[in-house]
Amino acid sequence: MAGKKKSSTKTKAQDKPVSLPPASDDAANGAAPASSSPAPQGNFEGPPTKNPASSYLTGSDPEISGDGTDVIKSDGYLEPHREYFGQRFAHFKRWVRDIELSEGGIEKFSRGYEDFGLHITPAGVRYREWAPGAREASLVGDFNNWDVAANPMARNDYGVWEVVVPNGADGQVPIPHGSHIKVTFVTSNGQRVYRLPAWSRYVTQDLSKSPIYEAVFYNPPQRYKFKHQRVVPSDDLCIYEAHVGISSPEGRVATFKEFTQNVLPMIKDLGYNAVQLMAVMEHAYYASFGYQVTSFFAPSSRYGEPDDLRELLDTAHGMGIAVFLDVVHSHACNNVDDGLNQFDGTDHCYFHEGERGRHELWNSRLFNYGHHE
Repeated sequence: MAGKKKSSTKTKAQDKPVSLPPASDDAANGAAPASSSPAPQGNFEGPPTKNPASSYLTGSDPEISGDGTDVIKSDGYLEPHREYFGQRFAHFKRWVRDIELSEGGIEKFSRGYEDFGLHITPAGVRYREWAPGAREASLVGDFNNWDVAANPMARNDYGVWEVVVPNGADGQVPIPHGSHIKVTFVTSNGQRVYRLPAWSRYVTQDLSKSPIYEAVFYNPPQRYKFKHQRVVPSDDLCIYEAHVGISSPEGRVATFKEFTQNVLPMIKDLGYNAVQLMAVMEHAYYASFGYQVTSFFAPSSRYGEPDDLRELLDTAHGMGIAVFLDVVHSHACNNVDDGLNQFDGTDHCYFHEGERGRHELWNSRLFNYGHHE
């Protein structure tokens, strides 16, 4: 069965549906309410205060005012945990304030894919990556015969590495479409490691050679162009939840194109006005249903190319169907060679260090959201 009818609210706590954008290239006074319950364990200090008069600290911002304890009004059994709710909410408001002051707001901060990764610019291909634990970094691939000295990267004070691979004499993009690329680091202990760029937009797997995914520079001569405006979901949502790979009655992995041609018309005819797609981001273990992500910005190549997904989204919008994508934001695949684990040679680049950073049941890594990055 490809999907099922859903109400206007999502029930899975670990996911949050979002629409894919078109391609382009504190308590009120900072103190928790009094309570007889014991103080919760953990660090709730948040980032340093840059502006004590910030609306995000005082609670004057209407979108996040209050002290985080309103939920207790609807569930009295939570009363013993009032202090914890207050501290967690204060922690959240401090983070919002810090991001607003240092990054220009959450919306801008969330669009890191526009700044990091590989981007075609008038000067050439610019590549940026955050790897604070690395001593050296360079971009390698088919385009430079995997020469680690050809395109070394420069690091700033925040652990962000950058390089621009200049265009050819004729202005041609220096990295061919479809060629393989990697970033290589020299770690703090002097070891050279090779990783897939964390912001890769297309990774593929050739099982005749290896089960490990390879990053591919995706720049087709003819890019898919959106024809329809993005659909703004209505207040009365009727959501069809689907998994592209299992949307075919045949015993094989279905594709984006097949879903576009065969399933979207059915969804429309059944009266749904939204579709929620599972397992879109690349994941090494297919049976995980997409919950062990290796590349968070690459649609799974099992179903086709990125432009095939764009066509699916555009076709859905043309039918008046809003599209939501499952986002797996709590953990990531444990893989090193084609995932984020030990990305810069450390145990804690993106994740908590040690046992706290490991989900033993899932055999996955847990993100450290205490890091500003």
